[in-house]
Amino acid sequence: MPGHFEPLPGGGAAVALDDVEISIIRSLAVQLLELIGPGPAEDAGDDPLAELFAEGPSEPPSDPVLRRLFPDAYTDPVEPPAGPRQAEEHQAYSAEFRRYTENDLRAAKRDNALAVVRTLDALASEAAGEGGAVLKLSPEESRRWLGALNDLRLAIGSRLDISDEDDTDLLFRLPDEDPRKPMVMAYLWLGGLQETLVNTLMP
Repeated sequence: MPGHFEPLPGGGAAVALDDVEISIIRSLAVQLLELIGPGPAEDAGDDPLAELFAEGPSEPPSDPVLRRLFPDAYTDPVEPPAGPRQAEEHQAYSAEFRRYTENDLRAAKRDNALAVVRTLDALASEAAGEGGAVLKLSPEESRRWLGALNDLRLAIGSRLDISDEDDTDLLFRLPDEDPRKPMVMAYLWLGGLQETLVNTLMP
């Protein structure tokens, strides 16, 4: 079980994590929460309809990590727009789609990251003084963890400018003194967790 998820009888998954691993994942999840930001209706007071009818932004985020997490819906890097008119149409469609979907996407990603933080906090309390513990996730928690791990890898990959697996192979061979090396190792480690967690969810 060390370093990878294994399926639990009856559903769910388990992985053994030491104190350092718990701290790293929790810290990354908290940073992701800070990057995503609060909900659009945090200051809506007692109005229950405020969040329901709150519109999201129409422009893509300026931060490259957020652009990776919330990409334009009508952008195709393989087949770019045929001309200026089509480019304007794609931009208009993307803006409209983003306005009505980004808030929900942010909420879902925020919920996933919060689920990671909460399960790790509970695990840390159980493992106090033990040096680590076995994290056990229900099927629902597994799905939330999977979403959060994917977002964390997208965020780190964006910071490292990783666009395909060839980039990963090159970065893996970086010398230990390269300042990017710890981030690369975290990226690869989270990838292993993500892959094995996916396997536990497969029928």
